[in-house]
Amino acid sequence: MIIDLRSDTVTKPTQGMLEAMMSAEVGDDVYKEDPTVNALEERLADMFGKPKALFFPTGTMANQTALKLHTNPGDQVICDSNAHIYHYEGGGASFNSGISCKLLNGHRGMFTAEHVIEAINPPDFYHSPLTALVEVENTANRGGGSCWDFEELKKIRTVCNDHKLGYHLDGARIWNALVAKPDTAQDYGQLFDTMSVCLSKGLGCPIGSVLIGDEDIMQNALRIRKILGGGMRQVGYLAAAGLYALDHHMERLKDDHQKAKEIEKVLAGLESIKNVEPVETNIIIFELTDKKNDTSFLNTFAEKGVRLSSMGGGKLRIVTHLDYTDEMHDKFLTLLESI
Repeated sequence: MIIDLRSDTVTKPTQGMLEAMMSAEVGDDVYKEDPTVNALEERLADMFGKPKALFFPTGTMANQTALKLHTNPGDQVICDSNAHIYHYEGGGASFNSGISCKLLNGHRGMFTAEHVIEAINPPDFYHSPLTALVEVENTANRGGGSCWDFEELKKIRTVCNDHKLGYHLDGARIWNALVAKPDTAQDYGQLFDTMSVCLSKGLGCPIGSVLIGDEDIMQNALRIRKILGGGMRQVGYLAAAGLYALDHHMERLKDDHQKAKEIEKVLAGLESIKNVEPVETNIIIFELTDKKNDTSFLNTFAEKGVRLSSMGGGKLRIVTHLDYTDEMHDKFLTLLESI
């Protein structure tokens, strides 16, 4: 038995999802004639209370399209120093849009409205990049699956309004936040100009993200997706997985969160563990007492059929997910307790 806890992207489609995919009605999506893609886009636009949504093969492409929509070359986006758009998108912000990132030293991937105000470059000081966009990530991956305080997000919206800045949500794991917190998809739709949501994290789809936004900002999204190589043909087979996941895999995220909290409790009692970040959703980030021992720690578990992720500097990551069964969970907790 292999227990893969590196990410919630390692899941495989369930039998029900595969059946939905294979029975999907499809067409040419470049001509916007794929009925299943259209249905998914319409459903997510309606869910978040937005007029437009567009299907993408990856979350990175959806985020990169959003950055392009909001900015011009030479502009600057404000984001956390741990943001996915900065760390994990191959330098795409500079490569694709010619923009730079103003990095904020927030807490667990999250910052405040005051941080944003301090980071905005004076628009009449032409030596500095023009601040054009604020980007937040919820849940925050490198923050340990942390969930933003919605009241703080509202304050940041006010700052964006006051300074005429765009507001983008990297909602790769927004599903986890929606399950863990009382704030609704409609609440998020009222705040953000654009939002990317990922179907292959948490919901168990093999591929796919969707960019959702207001009418004016989304006008060029189709063109930019094409430029980035994201125009696809009979992609309804993949969109069908998204529709199935929204119907069957949302509520079960609570199980992932509960398992993560149980792992957190065991880790917190181990002498070899220096610190465990507070667990809110399905990500556990912990630090070893001996920072130089991370390779040995990973190898010990690999030999027992357990795959974990290193974040460097003695920090490791565990992510619970759809394919992490109760049997695997019991075995993993026993292994942890035995080290």
